Amino acid sequence: MIFDKRLFRNFDKTIFFAMICIILIGFMSVHSATQAKGLAFKESYLLRQAGWAALSLVILLALIRISYYRILDLAYILYGLNVFLLAIVLVAGHVRLGAQRWISLGGFAFQPSEFIKITLVLALASYLGSKKDTMWRLENLVVPCILLVVPFILVLIQPDLGTALLLIPIFFAMLLAGGASAKHLGVMAGLGLAGLPFFWHALRDYQKQRLLVFINPNSDPLGAGYTIIQSKIAAGSGGLFGKGWMAGTQNQLNFLPERHTDFIFSVIGEEWGFLGALVLILFYVLIIRESFGVAYSTSDRAGKLVAIGVAVLIAFQVIINISMTIGVMPVVGIPLPLVSYGGSSLLATVVAIGLVLNVGMRR
Repeated sequence: MIFDKRLFRNFDKTIFFAMICIILIGFMSVHSATQAKGLAFKESYLLRQAGWAALSLVILLALIRISYYRILDLAYILYGLNVFLLAIVLVAGHVRLGAQRWISLGGFAFQPSEFIKITLVLALASYLGSKKDTMWRLENLVVPCILLVVPFILVLIQPDLGTALLLIPIFFAMLLAGGASAKHLGVMAGLGLAGLPFFWHALRDYQKQRLLVFINPNSDPLGAGYTIIQSKIAAGSGGLFGKGWMAGTQNQLNFLPERHTDFIFSVIGEEWGFLGALVLILFYVLIIRESFGVAYSTSDRAGKLVAIGVAVLIAFQVIINISMTIGVMPVVGIPLPLVSYGGSSLLATVVAIGLVLNVGMRR
């Protein structure tokens, strides 16, 4: 297959530059959050994260050489394979911290739930792209609902409440952009809200405790409320300019649990302060804004929906993670894209951004 180098004229350098900057911020934050563990460099979290970043960038460069039309032709196959892996996780998955979310292969562990966010976007884009001007019909919502419900249930069972909930805004945003009736979507949202009491009874005890602690963290300050209390102290103690890299007391003295994964934004807030956190958020805003710009500028319906789906995915993931670390949303276990330690999350986010770059190059 011959690659037309003229496509690079439309390569969105802003998205790529912002992504690289966020990854570098992630390297610094992961190292700061884990260096106190005293691991040899070859065993360090930073080296592992750098390895995943290198692999992710290689895959991104390969991905943009393949037309997204070809990728969309495989959308249902990729989605089906991802759903199959989610089912395998429930049978033979690796358990960590009480959750069965990982599949181990050759010494590497990856989370299929991180990739279902992307394959759902592709499957919805493929379906909605083929239903031009007919998505207002109620019967055309059946397939998208099935595409959502199946992975939602499988991810929720693991349990991974945060990722399961993240699929919902992607679903509604893509359907709305795809021409579905706002009235129909409103009814679906209403039915979902009406089912919250039943949803509550389906949650695990620790998940219920997290929601209750969100209302009053001091109700269990040494148990379920401990992490969020320490997270708020860390994020707030950085002030305007922060305490300096690797100089945060909450971080370096091990007061903050899970500081290299879900709560890494608190490390950034403590060490780099409000201004440093603001710079990070601005890089995310650049990626999200440019992704919507790609959606606006492309004439292809399916490509537009892919860009919108990825933009909403990144936006909600950033909003939820930052909100839970500063105590304005319940803790649901969502990593900060491109920053939190974890190969699956990093790779999935880079691939998602690669899809947007791919659409933009062929708009």
